[in-house]
Amino acid sequence: MANKADIKTVDLTAELAALGQPAFRAKQVREWLFARGAAAFAEMTNLPAALRHELERRFMVRTVRIGESVASPDGTRRFTLRLSDGQVIESVLIPMERSWTACLSSQVGCRWRCSFCASGVRGLVRDLTAGEILDEALLMQRGAPGGLRNVVFMGIGEPLDNYDHVMAAVRTIMAKDGLGIGARRVTISTCGVVPGIERLAKEGVQVKLAVSLNAPDDERRTKLMPVNRRWPLRELLDACARYTAATKKRVTFEYVLIGGTNDSPADAHKLGRLLRGMLCKVNVLCLNPHELQPHQTVGRRAAHQFKLLIEKQGVEATVRASKGADMGAACGQLRLRDKAKAGRVIPRA
Repeated sequence: MANKADIKTVDLTAELAALGQPAFRAKQVREWLFARGAAAFAEMTNLPAALRHELERRFMVRTVRIGESVASPDGTRRFTLRLSDGQVIESVLIPMERSWTACLSSQVGCRWRCSFCASGVRGLVRDLTAGEILDEALLMQRGAPGGLRNVVFMGIGEPLDNYDHVMAAVRTIMAKDGLGIGARRVTISTCGVVPGIERLAKEGVQVKLAVSLNAPDDERRTKLMPVNRRWPLRELLDACARYTAATKKRVTFEYVLIGGTNDSPADAHKLGRLLRGMLCKVNVLCLNPHELQPHQTVGRRAAHQFKLLIEKQGVEATVRASKGADMGAACGQLRLRDKAKAGRVIPRA
């Protein structure tokens, strides 16, 4: 398997032409992969048997398998995913009013180790490939009745640290002969990797950008988010301003309320003044607990009061509802699982 290329990430037209196949075969294969979610070449029954055999010899269809899934009473589903090298990550399906959102991971672990987030506790193991990210999306699509409407890169890892693989996957997610999810329904979330924001501004795609902020000053943000040592607030906000100027799209700033740390009325006023005049909005979130969490949680009433104080500064704000927190599927709770306890592999999942 290690010597086989991932069929989802190769130039299908060129590969099939090299095998002496007509151009329409590439369209057939892509339809099987992305519209029908085929997990094996044997399922591609409108291809000649000899071609299916040759494709099986040369390529892989899936590099990711579901180990187990857990459902919350609110309808959220957390999936443990096993990669071909035995590493284990997590993805989440989130029910919306009449649709589903897939929360995807982009790395095995994370190097930034934000103090409130379980995803970076074990550090960074490796990047996910574009094919593995697409497998995540396909598995989530398969588990979503009626299909996916939104994709957010808010799972394990820092997407902008894995820029090339993430963007390669995003292009296929958006493509009409891929998953067909519009750019405006794809969100890339970053802890504040400035070079990645600058690259994204030049990418020419209309995906949404979310930036995890979480403090209105450098001292506290550095304690919560070590990334701030590398790119402090002024540098980050300047990059976001350049992004909005280049793309004409607003930035969403994520702000996790942490009791006694960043949740005072003075903090709300300071945050509002910091962001006033920017093309942006603020998503206020309540901290989601986990067993490695050293911080205090804040209730939704306090979150709404914080939101109102931000709005008084002339900055749009919302309180984002967290789903799946009861089973470790909400923002900041996803993590690398023990390989030996990753669950039973379900064939063809």
